[in-house]
Amino acid sequence: MVGGEERRTERARAAAGTVLRRDAAIGFARRIDLAPDTTAFWILPAAGFAAGFIDSIAGGGGMISLPTLLASGLPPHLALGTNKLQSALGTTFSAANYARRGWVTKEGLATGITWTAAAAFAGAWCVSRLSADVLVRVIPWLLAAIFVYVLVSPKVGEARTRARLSPTAFNVLGGCALGFYDGFFGPGTGSFWTMGFVLLLGYPLPQATGHTKVMNLASNVASLAWFAGHGSVLWTLGAAMGAANIVGALLGSHLAIRKGVGFIRGVFLVVVAATIARLLWRSLVG
Repeated sequence: MVGGEERRTERARAAAGTVLRRDAAIGFARRIDLAPDTTAFWILPAAGFAAGFIDSIAGGGGMISLPTLLASGLPPHLALGTNKLQSALGTTFSAANYARRGWVTKEGLATGITWTAAAAFAGAWCVSRLSADVLVRVIPWLLAAIFVYVLVSPKVGEARTRARLSPTAFNVLGGCALGFYDGFFGPGTGSFWTMGFVLLLGYPLPQATGHTKVMNLASNVASLAWFAGHGSVLWTLGAAMGAANIVGALLGSHLAIRKGVGFIRGVFLVVVAATIARLLWRSLVG
């Protein structure tokens, strides 16, 4: 009986601790979410605009928005969930912009969206259960290989080439791997998608960029669903950042459409280099 009572007491203490942590997070969230005159409320939408602009051209917007959310003092789970909201809003408009331009085709699209969304939801579920330390060390080297390849191959992505995989195989494999990666970790996802479309499906760079936005949208929405279901989204703040992200995404995608392959390639290289630098710095300083 004594042992049973002790176990019940321990469970009660654990439950109380969980409630206190949850209430503290909710209280913090309300202070941020209902305080439109705070400095953070204005800085964060500016970060959303910059993230939307960069992300719509070459991916990597999360390098701007997520660190800014964390620097504002948000707990990691709220920062991740809110970041997914603002990113999903902007990506919706950039993907639609590329689709209107004809840079998105229906070939294998439904398959890619389905597998990407399912895997991203699973990745978001794993965020609080697994460590990303290994990815922090490995991903920079994979991105470095992409950077060097694009740098020494000035003609890559200029025209459509022969596909090395069928659209179904690519979308299933890419959706599972990159969808999970985006839900769980994220940096460099757009770069991997874009190079996958170019090298494995033979897409020219503009079309690869358009399809990347669609897959990014699928993983963002799926991850957002998980975070929202666990109360880890600040809706007012996320909507404000999202509105700014939409403006940035529209401007960036219009610029990419107008400037074409050379412009996209240049921004892509800058974003990949910045992602490598950030991940290497994170692996060194923790």
